[in-house]
Amino acid sequence: MNKRAKFELRKPLVLWSLTLAVFSIFGALRTGAYMVYILMTKGLKQSVCDQSFYNGPVSKFWAYAFVLSKAPELGDTIFIILRKQKLIFLHWYHHITVLLYSWYSYKDMVAGGGWFMTMNYGVHAVMYSYYALRAAGFRVSRKFAMFITLSQITQMLMGCVINYLVYYWMQHDQCHSHFHNIFWSSLMYLSYLVLFCHFFFEAYIGKMRKATKAE
Repeated sequence: MNKRAKFELRKPLVLWSLTLAVFSIFGALRTGAYMVYILMTKGLKQSVCDQSFYNGPVSKFWAYAFVLSKAPELGDTIFIILRKQKLIFLHWYHHITVLLYSWYSYKDMVAGGGWFMTMNYGVHAVMYSYYALRAAGFRVSRKFAMFITLSQITQMLMGCVINYLVYYWMQHDQCHSHFHNIFWSSLMYLSYLVLFCHFFFEAYIGKMRKATKAE
């Protein structure tokens, strides 16, 4: 695209973002309801370690759909390139590593998957709804974007906590996982945490300081 004119693609982008928003909303509601039920009836340890999330009549479908969805979500990058917007490292690194880790973990049905998928569905439900509104031309408060990034940072913190719990309970033969999975998952979540915190500072705090100085 370096020597080509950018494509507008506003209508396709609205449709794309809206489709992913609806998919993520349904995914968040279905997996969220299951996780809340496990938490309320069996407690935190069972919600982290139980593999029934991968086999439940409803959660099984949404777990499989989640893993498959990571491939078409790469379409976000295609829109950025065709519209000649800035493609930051965080964007493509996040998409590629989530895809690889999701497929890598799903085949072993490792502990913590229910938490990871439900959190991702929830954040994406809000994020893609925001993208759809912006693409449709609606003026959305900057605070909405800040809230999404803070939600992503919270998700990464929770991911690190869940990994610690899986590792701790795995030592007592109460969680099905293995060291390599926990290592790569922890490395992934920690790198996301650093990158999203850096993005938050650059996109919001840094710009607010510059605006204040300019005044």
